[in-house]
Amino acid sequence: MDDEARLEAGPLSSAIFRVARVHKALAGRLLRECGLRPGQELVMMTLWEEGPQRQVDLAETLDADAPTMTRSIARLERAGLVRRTRSTTDRRAVIVEATEKSQALKKLVGHAWAELERATVGAMSQTRISESRAILAELEASLTMVYSEDGQGAALSRRRPAGEPSDL
Repeated sequence: MDDEARLEAGPLSSAIFRVARVHKALAGRLLRECGLRPGQELVMMTLWEEGPQRQVDLAETLDADAPTMTRSIARLERAGLVRRTRSTTDRRAVIVEATEKSQALKKLVGHAWAELERATVGAMSQTRISESRAILAELEASLTMVYSEDGQGAALSRRRPAGEPSDL
């Protein structure tokens, strides 16, 4: 099947893919200015908002697999933004916490997300933004239902709102 026929066969899926690709690229550019990769800001935002937590819980919250989360946390630790320690109650558990150094990034990450949001909605009216969010929620629910039929979709229901990057 050539590219043109593929696009005709799945025009909505193709549009979603293109929007997601451009959105992720812009998020990446904005986050690089903060010294982060896409998805790492979600780790930091979760730690800033919810405080220290087990690495396994962080991975579950962000719907990330263990190896991806381990790599992301290792990069953030090398940058001095998080600290990993063994739990005092369960030596098998690793606790991840944001460092004092990371606090300086809070405002930068907030600005990056605000800029990403401004670029995403452009000149759309509040009504169109609300309609778009409702449509995206409907699409997410539809895809989650199909995905969960094969036993893989349970984690998708815990994902962040539509449009937020999920790879770490």
